[in-house]
Amino acid sequence: MTDVGITNNIRELRAANGDMTQQELGKLVGVTRQTVNAIEANKYSPSLEVAFKIAKVFGKPLEEVFQYKK
Repeated sequence: MTDVGITNNIRELRAANGDMTQQELGKLVGVTRQTVNAIEANKYSPSLEVAFKIAKVFGKPLEEVFQYKK
């Protein structure tokens, strides 16, 4: 896989929310731990639905969780 143009703050948000694991986040949004890992590592861009679900888990607007870099 190659790096994508979307970056994120998921790792920091998980840490700030009681050291939430990738597995826990995955269960909350309906994806695997491996998918959360790939998204965090900027190796995979989530679907809009998954991106919105992740933002909702942390109570943040989408643009505070994900950023687009050219």
